[in-house]
Amino acid sequence: MKNEGSKTETPYYQKGSKELSERFNVDMEKGLSSEEAEKRLNEDGPNQLEEKEISKWTILLRQINNVVIYILIVAALLTLWMGHYSDAIVIGLVVIANTLIGYFQEINASNALDKIKDMLSTHATVIRDKQRKEIEAVDVVKGDLVYLEAGDNVPADVRIIDSDRLKVQESSLTGEADSIEKTPEEIEEKVGLGDQVNMAFASTSITNGNGTGVVVATAEETEIGKISTAVNDQESKKTPLVQLIDNLGKTISYVIMGVAALLFIYGLISGVYSLSALSLAVVTMIVGSVPEGLPATTSVVLAMGVSDMAKNKNTIVKTLPSVETLGSVDIIATDKTGTLTKNEMTAQNIITKQAEYTVSGIGYSPEGKIELDGQSIELDSDSDLKLLITSGYEANEAELNEKEGQWKISGEPTDGAFLTLYNKAFNSGDSNYEEISKVPFDSDYRYVATLSENIESKERKIFIKGSPGKLFTLAEAKDPSFDTDFWREKVEALSSQGKRVVAVGVQDTDQNKDTLEHEDVDEGVTFLGIVGIIDPPREEVIDSIKTMRKAGVEVKMITGDHPSTAKAIAEALGLSENVQTITGLELDELSQEELVEKVNDYQVFARTTPHNKLQIIEAFQKSGKTTAMTGDGVNDAPALKKADIGVAMGLNGTDVSKDSANMVLTDDNFSTMSVAIEEGRRIFDNIKKSILYLLPTSFAEGLIIAFTLIAQRDLPLQATQMLWINMVSAITIQFAFIFEPAEPGLMDREPRDTSASLIGKHDAFQIAYVSILMAVFSLVAYDWLIASGANQVTASTMVVNIIVISKIFYLFNVRTHALAFSKEFFTNKKAFLIIGVMIVLQLMLTYVPFFQEFFYTESLTIVEWLIAIAVGVIVLIIAEIDKIIRMKINKN
Repeated sequence: MKNEGSKTETPYYQKGSKELSERFNVDMEKGLSSEEAEKRLNEDGPNQLEEKEISKWTILLRQINNVVIYILIVAALLTLWMGHYSDAIVIGLVVIANTLIGYFQEINASNALDKIKDMLSTHATVIRDKQRKEIEAVDVVKGDLVYLEAGDNVPADVRIIDSDRLKVQESSLTGEADSIEKTPEEIEEKVGLGDQVNMAFASTSITNGNGTGVVVATAEETEIGKISTAVNDQESKKTPLVQLIDNLGKTISYVIMGVAALLFIYGLISGVYSLSALSLAVVTMIVGSVPEGLPATTSVVLAMGVSDMAKNKNTIVKTLPSVETLGSVDIIATDKTGTLTKNEMTAQNIITKQAEYTVSGIGYSPEGKIELDGQSIELDSDSDLKLLITSGYEANEAELNEKEGQWKISGEPTDGAFLTLYNKAFNSGDSNYEEISKVPFDSDYRYVATLSENIESKERKIFIKGSPGKLFTLAEAKDPSFDTDFWREKVEALSSQGKRVVAVGVQDTDQNKDTLEHEDVDEGVTFLGIVGIIDPPREEVIDSIKTMRKAGVEVKMITGDHPSTAKAIAEALGLSENVQTITGLELDELSQEELVEKVNDYQVFARTTPHNKLQIIEAFQKSGKTTAMTGDGVNDAPALKKADIGVAMGLNGTDVSKDSANMVLTDDNFSTMSVAIEEGRRIFDNIKKSILYLLPTSFAEGLIIAFTLIAQRDLPLQATQMLWINMVSAITIQFAFIFEPAEPGLMDREPRDTSASLIGKHDAFQIAYVSILMAVFSLVAYDWLIASGANQVTASTMVVNIIVISKIFYLFNVRTHALAFSKEFFTNKKAFLIIGVMIVLQLMLTYVPFFQEFFYTESLTIVEWLIAIAVGVIVLIIAEIDKIIRMKINKN
């Protein structure tokens, strides 16, 4: 990626000191003048990130922008105008409830940009007028000379021009676990962000040494600024489920409004009804037919799923529809470090002159042992082995500590690997040696060395560890017969497995020696062997990926690591039988169309920038894949927000990543994803079941009114009675779907096609015939009661109870794909409790005076109840016969 404004200008990491001086018109010793800095600050603006704010009123009004809500608002106004105040109040309460549910879901989403701004440095040390000055970071300008030292946060993007053992921790941007040694030399070839070793980026931190650099980018032009812009530019999108339900709601609403208009015209032409009576009849039909319980039902099922995941599955879901989206994902694009791996460097191989050992256990926890051919060994069996482990422990600049059961290091991860190795070998972190003097790691020398004294024998030794190439040279200086070729082959073998290789040596020295210099080591060392270190895959992730592959979900690795390291981890995880890798630089060479065409061919995307991650997610989505993204760094934030569902790590994830994501895994355990996918699929199944269950009732009510208008008779139902049927049953009996367990074989299915309609052909057929059955039986019962001498209130009460009891029986057909009276009958015991609550409510509606007055009902006789139950049984029997026919057809 280029840091400069012009597309043709040479990247800053390829420029030399003279070019930088000319480009920014700055003296490399004196820095800018105070007057020039002030002028540039006025021209370019402060070094801070801007943000777009959305008012809460805008968010509230968004919730009303819904066809179903529009229809209900119009219905409430019409009933109010006609003097039917109780109807208007009930309809209004439904509108308010649905609006508030959506509002509070959206208002709870945090602003990731605030967390990015918190990461930026507040102060900076600059060289102006040939003097060092500490200024506010917001006043830093392009061309400023910035002095950096250990403990500082980098205030802007800086091209390093001078360094003394300068190291920068930039894992939040690049994903690279170790601090990066920085150098002032220009880089000739084109490289990715993680390989720009002469650049320091805003928001990263100095861990060692000091240096000076020229500010080349501030505010939104910095790499962290580009991330914040990308996060801010990602508009909130509707999940596949919300889109499906919106489309369903629109389609149903348009059909209902069309039918209502035709009925109104028919009523006017027939002249049977007065205008007010006709208007009330049409409004009643609309209120009855519109599935106003749909948003509430969906929200309740999602909310209970979210609650269950937080309590039992270590997953916090920030927006309700996100939990279902996981169930439909085709691709999980994931960061490697800390997500698929432990982000804890681990020594796995030790090679000495005598043998090749393996080390069990992963991470910094000192649990494991050193083995030879699968068997534990005694350290004394190989004198080089014992000394190698001791040397790696002594020549070290890190600390390993346990806190609340978690082992953490302070220092470089590679050093941490040797501390853990020592603990595994000696069952202790206590050493027999005491440090006297040390030569810290330096990129020019590529080793760390320590002069230490044995506490008991008072013998002094120089312990050293570093790059194999450097120690080979030192070993040859000590022993001209040293077999360099042999050891190079061993190094290459470990490197091909994606492992970092560290060589270890020792030197006997004068017992009176008190200081250690590089010249002392140049005399040569006794070579002890090499250690293969890797950030290991999480063991539980391997099984989880198998489960996901079986479920048709592909896992793709996106990382800032070296391609060979990433590929080795991918193969160990089992991402694919044939892992294909592509780098960020290679991605940059592809056009958008080529990337969309080829993106699904790769399992590993290495050396990627935050922009690359965003490109990859967009390409997966454009290729028709529902995509989840997991990550923990600031560099993951734009992709987390762009993905259909972003999933952040809760323990080690940055605040920025957590605020950009839809979900947070509180245990940082990627294997939780497979559990969440299964839960998402279960929730979608149950939402679809609840919709297939809800619609026949609404349509039956609409059909009753429509048939009555066409027959030019009195209305058998009131608007409030219809709302009772739709809303009360929606928030009671439909609770049963919350507790419905997953169908057998749920994770053996392919991910569902999110472009497919929510309602299939047979679903529509079943909704139609169940609606007609409920409507016809209700009208027949109504006419029978009227003919038997009952009044209109009793007859309408009968109709309400027929519909509700039919719903109770129909529940047993819809809740499972198996037959109602099979072994699945009792799998959801809470359904029976909920049915009991619904029956009590129906009895209250029928017999309690308050309800009788408000909902126009009256008491029923035993015979009338038996008729209602008989209708419910008939509806269930017919629906079960249909299910048996379908099961036989599918089997054949």
